[in-house]
Amino acid sequence: MTARAADRARYDRATAHLDAPLAIVDLDAFDANADDLVRRAGGKPIRVASKSVRCRALLERVLARDGFAGLMSFTLAESLWLARSGFDDVLLAYPSADRAGFAELTGDPKLASAVTVMIDDPAQLRLIDEARASGREVVRVCLELDTSLKLFGGRVRVGARRSPLHSPAQVADMARAVARRPGFEVVGIMAYEGHIAGVGDSLAGRPLRSRAVRLMQAAARRELAERRAEVVRAVRAVAPGLEFVNGGGTGSVQFTAAEDCVTEIGAGSGLYVPRLFDNYTSFSGRPAALFAQPVVRRPGVGVVTVLGGGYPASGAAGPDRLPVPYLPEGLRYDPQEGPGEVQTPLLGSPADDLLLGDKVWFRHAKAGELCERFDTLHLVEGDAVTATVPTYRGEGHTFL
Repeated sequence: MTARAADRARYDRATAHLDAPLAIVDLDAFDANADDLVRRAGGKPIRVASKSVRCRALLERVLARDGFAGLMSFTLAESLWLARSGFDDVLLAYPSADRAGFAELTGDPKLASAVTVMIDDPAQLRLIDEARASGREVVRVCLELDTSLKLFGGRVRVGARRSPLHSPAQVADMARAVARRPGFEVVGIMAYEGHIAGVGDSLAGRPLRSRAVRLMQAAARRELAERRAEVVRAVRAVAPGLEFVNGGGTGSVQFTAAEDCVTEIGAGSGLYVPRLFDNYTSFSGRPAALFAQPVVRRPGVGVVTVLGGGYPASGAAGPDRLPVPYLPEGLRYDPQEGPGEVQTPLLGSPADDLLLGDKVWFRHAKAGELCERFDTLHLVEGDAVTATVPTYRGEGHTFL
């Protein structure tokens, strides 16, 4: 029996009393992945990206482990909810235009001390001030550095389009704009190198492209390490009380941690290890989050149909954004239908061994987005479900 076949047997036994569709998190794999992140971080704390987990119980579980400290949230409403729930160090990783949220933040000392907001434009400061109402709490500010690699005089750009702040001078000017405005304090710098941390460099059947990605990432790491150090020096001259410099992502933890100026690493997807993280040479993890769909039809030899399953991930549309049939091994989509809204035909010889009601296990392309489809996660240890916990959706929250 292969390791994957053994996992399927465990998951089927653990959930035999539960009808699909359902989602699980294998806690043994989750904890092993957490240990691997800590090992690669080399002693620097890991700030957990909540969007990649979207379950309070699992956020609490990982933050209770050595090597993890603080959360990186994705909306202001989520940040405030987490802070009210007892999380006392929440970095909002994206700028917000939530005026009601800013009014609440600036009027509550507990929230203002727990939440740090992201800024990359003076207009964002004005928006916050206009939203204050009677709130006068000091707003903790993090400045975001654009990490993109610019080549040929800026004519070629590699990396996500995020912050407009690219040079040390631009980030320092932004820090001065914050310092001149009463009611704000620069406490951090964040730089997410998605073109390094979020792009696989070992693509099956594509050796030339894989080598090109590795060359690009090596060049990007060198350029960013030098520029990030300059940015930190420039900002510290304006804001000597800088508390943290956040960088990284699951795919680049060990490289970013090696930079002296970086004080903490941001990561989260590496806890669940979705399918997009199968194509890395820098690390390998254990798939921890899966979902199961039930077999509801047997249309013919070598084909079964499961209920639903069309859960594409965000990003540029393509086959890599689709869930992948994982267990039993050997199933594939019908290319004329793919994963559907209400039914998904699956082809392959393993289909002939599946009966109505049997579970087919899938891996989502990305991590936390799976939780937008399910209101609970069944936590599996060994071959038993030991707890069932709500996702954000199960607690009545869909922040985006």
